[in-house]
Amino acid sequence: MKIYFDNKKMIEEHNAKYQKGLVTYTMKMNHLGDLMNHEVISMYNGFRRDNTPVNGAKYVSSGKSLPASVDWRTKGAVTPIKDQGQCGSCWAFSAVGSLEGQHFLKTGKLVSLSEQNLVDCSGSYGNEGCNGGLMDQAFQYVKANGGLDTESSYSYTASDGRCKYNPANAGATCTGNVDINSGDENSLMDAVANVGPISVAIDAGHNSFQFYSTGVYSEPECSSTFLDHGVLAVGYGTENGQDYWLVKNSWGTVWGESGYIKMTRNKSNQCGIATTASYPTV
Repeated sequence: MKIYFDNKKMIEEHNAKYQKGLVTYTMKMNHLGDLMNHEVISMYNGFRRDNTPVNGAKYVSSGKSLPASVDWRTKGAVTPIKDQGQCGSCWAFSAVGSLEGQHFLKTGKLVSLSEQNLVDCSGSYGNEGCNGGLMDQAFQYVKANGGLDTESSYSYTASDGRCKYNPANAGATCTGNVDINSGDENSLMDAVANVGPISVAIDAGHNSFQFYSTGVYSEPECSSTFLDHGVLAVGYGTENGQDYWLVKNSWGTVWGESGYIKMTRNKSNQCGIATTASYPTV
């Protein structure tokens, strides 16, 4: 219980700063309240940035003038918030979210796809199921496999299992992946506006992220290179003068703004949101 009360006190102290206008976001108690931050990192944050990234095609900016704000949820390109549970499969949720968006934009059908299919079956591409993985490696698996099963046919268990992929139940496929110029928030903005929801990795290893509630998240201790969590950029905008990225997490709807977080934008690639952004081609 001590951990819970320590976290509660920290949240209250932070929100007192918010009331004074010293910070731009609030925090709240949630289902992670009994966990110390390092426990959350080891259980949930499974993005494994290694030294041998899968090189996809390089993103070429559209050259178009971009809208002031984008939210792909309003266009029907984003499935409801999911919950990865105590399994380091964030990379699978990030990859699936981007593929769901691209499949929708190509076909007009929003199909919830199977993260469990990636957890169980993409090991030979360098992924380690609940022990972590990379979104580009997930896209490479889907391409080579010729498809990814639907969520309804291959449901999520939050544990490592035997591969049960069935091509008859495939809901989407991809032809490759595109990598956005590392660290370039302008290119990421262009991609989010013109391509759709984009897979991104971030440094989510802070108490402030664990208990984020509302507002524009800004964490001065955030790293732009030590990334540990795969999420999905589904839009961008500005709130109370603060530019933000609209990001879909996979920790259920209790966390954050009904499962989403607004992360600070145009602040030197804070939390590394543009460091390793990518999407699948369909």
